[in-house]
Amino acid sequence: MPGDDLVELVRWLAPRVSLLFGVGFLGANLYVLWQLWAYRRRRRSALLVWEAEKPRFYGLNLGLGALFGALLALDVFVLRRPVGQLFGEVMMCTYYGYAFPMSTRIARGFYGDGVWADSGFMPWTQISAVSWKEEPAVTLVLVSRVRSMARRLTVPGPLYGQVRRLLRDRIAAHEIHIGGAGLDLGSRDERDAV
Repeated sequence: MPGDDLVELVRWLAPRVSLLFGVGFLGANLYVLWQLWAYRRRRRSALLVWEAEKPRFYGLNLGLGALFGALLALDVFVLRRPVGQLFGEVMMCTYYGYAFPMSTRIARGFYGDGVWADSGFMPWTQISAVSWKEEPAVTLVLVSRVRSMARRLTVPGPLYGQVRRLLRDRIAAHEIHIGGAGLDLGSRDERDAV
């Protein structure tokens, strides 16, 4: 019967897909754990920090954590699935229920050795350009000299002046070296880039 073949395919495929998702979410969980450890080390050197806004779909992510927790409880207590088959569900529940909410507690802003932007940390020495974007919120854009990437940092309006002063001080202390495009005749003060 064709229906039996489909059931067998699903029985064969489901644990393998679960394992694949588990490996992916294990990587995501380890990355968040590494970020939390790095934040804990840097927390004492905070220069100017603020609480990050909750991500756009924060509630949905928490709902997914609760859903995977309920699915895990169903698998263990009702369906009595072996623990070895639950790796994917455990990793997804851990990410959405614990790792993701904990990562939103990392204070954004300026630390002794660099900037914690919305998407991660960038040391002072890697910053080669700064730019401001003012819509819809004031956002500092940091360009890396090491990799072809830019990090964005949403700055609360009342802290805008303090952020500019801090950046100017870091440039004056030669912790940030702004690399301009085009012909550099040495007549431009790097602090004016801020």
